[in-house]
Amino acid sequence: MVQRRTPPPEPSEGDTALQTDATTSIVGYRLRRAQLSVFQKFLAVFDELKLRPAEYSVLVLIGDNPGRKQTEIAEVLGIKRANFVTLVHGLEERGLVERVPSMEDKRANALHLTAEGKAFLTQAQARHAQLEDETVAQLGGPAARAQLLALLDRLI
Repeated sequence: MVQRRTPPPEPSEGDTALQTDATTSIVGYRLRRAQLSVFQKFLAVFDELKLRPAEYSVLVLIGDNPGRKQTEIAEVLGIKRANFVTLVHGLEERGLVERVPSMEDKRANALHLTAEGKAFLTQAQARHAQLEDETVAQLGGPAARAQLLALLDRLI
């Protein structure tokens, strides 16, 4: 059964605009709103591929670093072990990733893209490049992008 949200009440004639300065002036609030906006655009672009941002990041890192341990990839992305195992399992079930016992540490798994995974990643990266171009244009160009990334690096 689909639940419908009740729309907010219409403001009456005497009501003033909703005061939002107390939240919109908070850096964390604005970062979260920006993240939501970027993720919504990502999800729209990648809906056809059924790919979420975390999955895309995992595929890119595995593609750039074949044979690295699951724990390394998870740590770089800040994903908890249990969540990462589930994420990789889903990519494995789709035929995009394979886990191979590590040569150095038999307790660990090395991650590789399958041939299908490499082709899929190429397609996904083309979509992401277009999305990134649109985002950079929205920011005001490459210089604004570089400035934003430098500012974000201060928080990481």
